[in-house]
Amino acid sequence: MQNLRYLLLQIRDPDDPIRRQEVGCFARAIGCEPVAIEPFDLLGSFPTQEQLQQVDAVLVGGSGNYSAAGESLWLEKTLAGFRRLVEQRKPTFASCWGFQAIARALGGTCIHDPPRAELGTLELQLTDAGRGDPLFGGLEDSFLGIAGHEDHVVTLPQSAVLLASSQLVRHQAFKIVDSPVYCTQFHPELDLQTFLDRVAAYPQYVERIAGTTIEEFAQRCRDTPDTRRLLQRFARMVVQKS
Repeated sequence: MQNLRYLLLQIRDPDDPIRRQEVGCFARAIGCEPVAIEPFDLLGSFPTQEQLQQVDAVLVGGSGNYSAAGESLWLEKTLAGFRRLVEQRKPTFASCWGFQAIARALGGTCIHDPPRAELGTLELQLTDAGRGDPLFGGLEDSFLGIAGHEDHVVTLPQSAVLLASSQLVRHQAFKIVDSPVYCTQFHPELDLQTFLDRVAAYPQYVERIAGTTIEEFAQRCRDTPDTRRLLQRFARMVVQKS
């Protein structure tokens, strides 16, 4: 796994402090050095075919200020790029914003949905397909995940298989049939401390979604080591397919 090369597709402003943090979070969860992960700014363009061929897998994380339910030229180009990734069977792991954008790119529906916003440590449940999946099958039927989102994937693409749900949001994880693409609404790349650091960078979400102070909110959150192992299993899968 140490020799794999990753391209991390980011959707963050140049002065966003989480740009660098996100690289380290994925590296720790995967078990690789940060230099193995090359960040790429989707707000400027989508990677060329040559750039994609130079890496073993693609990662997509969250977004500080951008919605997968919006409309813009860069987003249209990104959605078209995600469709090519799936068509080419490029190993891809996407969380949060990446989950929403890939679902939309492939024909699913993503909407801005504050009443179903989730922030903090969630209890999630595996579906029958999740129990039999090589990545998710190592989890308990009920497991914990860290999440923070206001957009909501209402319908999945026809090519998607649902792997996990929460009580409030049914579509929490899916994989694409016959393509090594996994997507989670929650954040397997985050541990408790990096999540709280990220929340501190976007304090408006705690006020808006949790309706409390950051200090009170932090007391409600728990670490989720089991879900971080999803990225380790993903890396092993990439090795086996390479």
